[in-house]
Amino acid sequence: MKALHLLCVLGALCGEALAAETRDLILIAGQSNAVGYDAKPSELPADPSDQQVLFWWRAGDPPPDEFDTTSGGKWTHLQPQPKGNPAPKTKGPRQYGNFAGATGGFGPEIGLSRALVAREKKPLAIVKAAWSGTGMAQDWNPVDPGSGGSCYRALVAETKAAIAAAKAQGITLRLRALAWVQGESDANANAAPRYTQALGDMIAALRKELDAPQLVALVAVNTQFGGCKNAFMPKIVEAQQALAAKDPRCAYVDTASATLANSAHFDTAGTLDVGRRFAEALLAFEARSAPAK
Repeated sequence: MKALHLLCVLGALCGEALAAETRDLILIAGQSNAVGYDAKPSELPADPSDQQVLFWWRAGDPPPDEFDTTSGGKWTHLQPQPKGNPAPKTKGPRQYGNFAGATGGFGPEIGLSRALVAREKKPLAIVKAAWSGTGMAQDWNPVDPGSGGSCYRALVAETKAAIAAAKAQGITLRLRALAWVQGESDANANAAPRYTQALGDMIAALRKELDAPQLVALVAVNTQFGGCKNAFMPKIVEAQQALAAKDPRCAYVDTASATLANSAHFDTAGTLDVGRRFAEALLAFEARSAPAK
């Protein structure tokens, strides 16, 4: 009887092991081009692989609040996000309506996920936390306990909640990369000189708080922001490139030829293209970093 009991216990443990699953987790964060403000769901080609990608999101206008569009604090599958219930413009100067279109939108998460799934043929999970018009000092500062750190704290909180929810479902998530699209709001005389340090400090804090010291940070910005007339956009690009040169786990992703909807945002095709560029940059980075055989 004891032998039979032991076999049953071992069988149960093996069953649990077989049921367990591990997925890579990629974070999408930043401002409006991470939100995907002008990407149109009606122009998005269908892809059945979207059903296989776990997706958790919170996005909208700053600060993070009840007016954000969210996945309801639970995992679903990769998809465009609805407009939700954005705050009225009278609530503040940075209320843009969550997305430009009534049907919502999507960010680089879709192009990135589709490219990785097509290449790697393995499960994937995405957490997206992005808010339009946000800057490093006023929204993403990890040492500011007030409004200046609200977006950073929300990114950390959403990521931790998503990881815990997946674990409760028997899924272990391995933090693989951050895809960051931001910098347009810092393209000014005051913020641009501080951008390398500010972004570097945020990424360092994120790695520490999420216990992910090897997290790859892929950083990008709409280089054409302002119709190529903003004199500080080249400074932001240089700042991101400087960080990539300084941080061995960071890579700059060039978006210079991605197509635009207007002087501020990528269009649908451009948003998908930027996502694919993130995927290509991640794979290239990992290939370079792989130990020699």
